[in-house]
Amino acid sequence: MKYSWRIILLFTANTLPLASIQANGSAVLLENSQVVQQPMLQVAQATGGDTYKWAIKPKEQPATAKPETSQKTTYFQRARSYATTPESDPPRYVRNMAKTEYPLFKDLHWLDFGVDHRTRFELRDGDIRRNNLLTDYPFLLRTRAYVGIKNILDPFRMAVEFQDSRGYNSEFPRDNRDWNPYELIQTYGELYFKDALGKDDLGNNRPIRIRGGRMAWEAVDRRLLGNNQWRNTTNNFEGFRVTFGQEANDWEFDAWGVQPVIRDIDDFDGRNKSQWFYGAIGHWRKWSEVITIQPYFMGLKQDHREGRQPERDIYSPAIRAYGVLPKTNIDFDLHTIYQFGRDNGLKKSAWSYLLEFGYTFKHDWKPRLSAFYGFVSGDRDPNDNVDNRFERFFGFARPWSPDDYIVMENIKAPKVVFEFSPHKDVSIDGGYSWFWLASDTDRFNNLLNISTPNPFNRDATGQSGDFIGQSINARVNYKLTPLVDTTIGYSHFMNGEFTKNRQMAALGESRNSSNFFYVEVSIRAFK
Repeated sequence: MKYSWRIILLFTANTLPLASIQANGSAVLLENSQVVQQPMLQVAQATGGDTYKWAIKPKEQPATAKPETSQKTTYFQRARSYATTPESDPPRYVRNMAKTEYPLFKDLHWLDFGVDHRTRFELRDGDIRRNNLLTDYPFLLRTRAYVGIKNILDPFRMAVEFQDSRGYNSEFPRDNRDWNPYELIQTYGELYFKDALGKDDLGNNRPIRIRGGRMAWEAVDRRLLGNNQWRNTTNNFEGFRVTFGQEANDWEFDAWGVQPVIRDIDDFDGRNKSQWFYGAIGHWRKWSEVITIQPYFMGLKQDHREGRQPERDIYSPAIRAYGVLPKTNIDFDLHTIYQFGRDNGLKKSAWSYLLEFGYTFKHDWKPRLSAFYGFVSGDRDPNDNVDNRFERFFGFARPWSPDDYIVMENIKAPKVVFEFSPHKDVSIDGGYSWFWLASDTDRFNNLLNISTPNPFNRDATGQSGDFIGQSINARVNYKLTPLVDTTIGYSHFMNGEFTKNRQMAALGESRNSSNFFYVEVSIRAFK
């Protein structure tokens, strides 16, 4: 009966009567206005899911009544940059039961609950990540359920999140990118002191939150720490996290020390006891209407396990700043990262810088056009004692390319992106990207690398060239019903000289291009 409590929880999560659950989201009644929640698909979310905008619908008032003046209630400003918004805490599919339309639940302010299922069909033709250039038609299924307890036992709070991930109809063996059945991706307890640090100038509490257990979360722009909403399985960790302040405050400080969880497709997951991932992030939002500043530090320590794996000790200070230029519609997102330490006996010296500028046109469709450039270092010389290959930690790859080919390592990537929303339930985005190796003597990580690594993704002589390829892509998000979101996407990748040369060396054949098409449907229990 070692896992009996887990089995009971998983059975309960899978037998919830989804069809009978209806809710109106998080509607709130104000004294002199009615707030209605309007779902709006947000293309900045790389998952294709929805966020929400809040529309204030004034109540009918006497003709003599004067309109009330709106006041600023939060310092937080979301970055407009493409696909960089972290997942919320708790996740977006979760609702507070007291804020549903059911009078039966009106007193359950202490209960957060949600259920979500996603099915995605993919067509991948000539996938450059694979060691076989065939056409694959996988179906990916992911089911999640979340239960959170707060307020009623304060300062103690807790949450449990279950996830079941499966993939079918693929020509390739199972791997933990697609498979991780019957898992608890979050099981944590928390001490929450809501006003331990007083209040900010807007009257928002400054809490302290101390969390311990199994956790999944995203930070900064998700490039170094993300739970990976696109992939069928989730990055998660076991350890401790302490947060001073909250998102609404003018400043916030978040620190953690955790061990990554190893996804096991045949058994329950367990933490990697030979590796620690730690860090701290500051958020300065006092001037957030112009700029938000995020200085941070992340580190990775891995022991050698008696010679069975490389010993690593990597330190990564960084700073990010984003905002909107005053009196303009021009937004910016600037990010620079440096890494040093020791990696498998070599001195570590790696770096990255990311630049994005966008312009939002004055139109009902809110069209935004943006230009991005990312540089991420690769190893310059395979024969020296310095490793220049950037360590991407546990980041989210999809902002780099929608086909999941590119990761944050040894890359130069200019990109142009367009986004617009012709209807409140429809969002469209697309772009054109170019990719070069930052170092032509280092590897292209994902080439020929899934699910069996292949050394042909690197040419230490540099004679295979440095041009990886270029990509054109588009995506449409449509809210079919209040509980059902749909996404259709397509990406055409044109192979560059490096990609074709390495395919020829490894497989004896190469392709000029590859195609990726997908249809995704997400169903939630609550609006």
